[in-house]
Amino acid sequence: MATSKVTYLGDLRTSSIHLQSGSEIISDAPIDNNGKGEAFSPTDTVANGLASCMFTMMGIKAKDMEIDLSGSTAEVTKIMAVDPRRISEIHVTFNLDVSIDEKSRTILERIANTCPVLYSLHPDVKKVIVYNWK
Repeated sequence: MATSKVTYLGDLRTSSIHLQSGSEIISDAPIDNNGKGEAFSPTDTVANGLASCMFTMMGIKAKDMEIDLSGSTAEVTKIMAVDPRRISEIHVTFNLDVSIDEKSRTILERIANTCPVLYSLHPDVKKVIVYNWK
């Protein structure tokens, strides 16, 4: 069964529909690659997916540990390379809005580092992950 349906809307823009939920993501080519930069680019979505996946993994474990990560944020920076054009680095800085002990922090950081997106990224993509705890 398919996960999504992507429709090319023209002018370097796509609409992606998640088939199970019906939610939509619009993507647009970035300004530095002939686009308008009016939405996430496909490579922005990949970089953002890393932070979302890591948060999801932490959230599953945090729930088991009765820790609420609500309000925590992550800042994502994607760095592109040329020849061939590709993602060369992804930086994710987590700002975790919760006060917990060192052992719990270590557990949550380790589980975040097992996220499927992190494992799916090519080894040549440099990943810089920072955890800032309250």
